[in-house]
Amino acid sequence: MEGIPTKNNAEIEKEDIVNTDTNVSKEGNEKFIIDCDADPFVPEGWTVEEHQKGGQFEFDATRINLCLFGKQKSGLCKGNEIRKGLADRPVLNANVLDYLLANPQLIPWQWSNIWELKRDDVYFWGTIYHGPKGSLFVRCLQSLGRHGWCWSCRSLDDDWGENHTAALRAS
Repeated sequence: MEGIPTKNNAEIEKEDIVNTDTNVSKEGNEKFIIDCDADPFVPEGWTVEEHQKGGQFEFDATRINLCLFGKQKSGLCKGNEIRKGLADRPVLNANVLDYLLANPQLIPWQWSNIWELKRDDVYFWGTIYHGPKGSLFVRCLQSLGRHGWCWSCRSLDDDWGENHTAALRAS
């Protein structure tokens, strides 16, 4: 399998990719365009630390890879370590998260199958926030099972494990 092109032509190893199987169907030639250059949603009391713009992204679930990095594959590591490891990767920003929340029919059902796939959150590392008390956070898409979807977040100071995947743009 070829690696995913990034800013520095680094490759994502095959074992980094958790699952790319999807089952989202489009009606006709319908396109779902996400403006990844727009300012992101900012929760009340929060500020944006970093927002990586990503142009116009035509959503297609097969163009998103869910990945784990470093120690996450076999244990725990701090969110700040993951942030450094993702620095030159094609991470998706929170605009994709918010688009999916507004259009939940586009979310691959496999992303919600947390018990079998050992995954419960999909993080959008292209947008980093300062929380009300100054800690850094990344927002994620979280399944509520049959009750739908919501966003949640995790501090970069916390331990991150195999159930905290990063959403990266595939080529």
